[in-house]
Amino acid sequence: MTTPLTPLLSRRLPLPDLVDLVRYYAEAPDLWRPQLRFNAQSRWWKRLSTDDDADVWLLTWMRDQTTELHDHGDSTAAFTVVQGALEEVRVDPAGTLSATELRPGRTQWVAPGIVHDVRNVAVLPAVSIHAYSPPLTQMTYYRQVAAGLEPFKTISGREPEA
Repeated sequence: MTTPLTPLLSRRLPLPDLVDLVRYYAEAPDLWRPQLRFNAQSRWWKRLSTDDDADVWLLTWMRDQTTELHDHGDSTAAFTVVQGALEEVRVDPAGTLSATELRPGRTQWVAPGIVHDVRNVAVLPAVSIHAYSPPLTQMTYYRQVAAGLEPFKTISGREPEA
């Protein structure tokens, strides 16, 4: 029961709804194409939508731009490539890295606690749409060490990176 003094908590969208949300935006280029920007120094991003349950982001990537290994805190993520190609690297429980090439139309999802990296290893720029539920509020970054992964930085906020 919610009282006037009890804060309303964000709810996690069911995974099929989060995937549908990403695909909806991907299939509606009029909502994102006019906002595209590319930055040679770093990835560029813009929030397309947000509410208590999810936020949706447009990201652009030039060659060799990367997120570095990170998690999404308590948020589930879904993302799809709408232009170019990206590579996603995931870390399995044994610490092994595995890469998957992502082309337009391929949608990936990332459960809370999963560590991954997304990067553009292609020559051409790439564009992707990402959704987080509940809205993204924390990301922890990791580096590889002899014993596996070591967290080295946690950021809080309402953007893909601080």
